[in-house]
Amino acid sequence: QVQLVESGGGLVQAGGSLRLSCAGSGIIFRINSMAWYRQAPGKQRELVAQISSSGSRNYADFVKGRFTISRDNAKNTMYLQMNSLTPEDTAVYYCSTAANFGRYFGQGTQVTVSS
Repeated sequence: QVQLVESGGGLVQAGGSLRLSCAGSGIIFRINSMAWYRQAPGKQRELVAQISSSGSRNYADFVKGRFTISRDNAKNTMYLQMNSLTPEDTAVYYCSTAANFGRYFGQGTQVTVSS
């Protein structure tokens, strides 16, 4: 079955950086578009960034210029490099892909940015 496992979250001060990873299995990783979502307390889950199988990238306006999404198909892994973090970036970050006519999410990794 499809499994997505995120890692790399943690506590960081404002202005700091974190790198999230997402390991995928149960899919043909190289042909899947992948995405990062996040959900802050009391808010709806929102799309942060996505990367196609060919490497095309799209970002939400609130992360443009600060976050970079990438993928390593040889390792079945996707990344999110997050720089210049602010307290507003505090959320659970989820890895996601569409497969088997459905959308899958990992269990999430907590990112907390202190002021």
